[in-house]
Amino acid sequence: MNAEEKKVVTRMVSIYCRSVHGSSTQLCDKCSALLTYAHQRLERCPFGEEKPTCASCPIHCYKPEMRMKIKEIMRTAGPSMFFLHPIDTLKHFYKERQRNRHFAVKTKPSQKTE
Repeated sequence: MNAEEKKVVTRMVSIYCRSVHGSSTQLCDKCSALLTYAHQRLERCPFGEEKPTCASCPIHCYKPEMRMKIKEIMRTAGPSMFFLHPIDTLKHFYKERQRNRHFAVKTKPSQKTE
């Protein structure tokens, strides 16, 4: 479940840990713990494969402190992702756009005309 999401998060955490914490082959303890936490959240997501982006999700399943950490990782590693993993980045953006559009249609309240 959410294998592509896990792959992207793993790559972003690796990029972040390498650039900020200077780790070369393995993640530091903090980044490793955050990655484990992110994978657990993805596995337990009630939306499954149709999950929207976390920013547009009505359910915020991350603890506030972990949410701030993952946001920092995304801000730092996001721009590098396009250059280091361009195909995965484009796939991710395309899937996110499709999921967000699908999710918006599903949750949009029906309009009543009188």
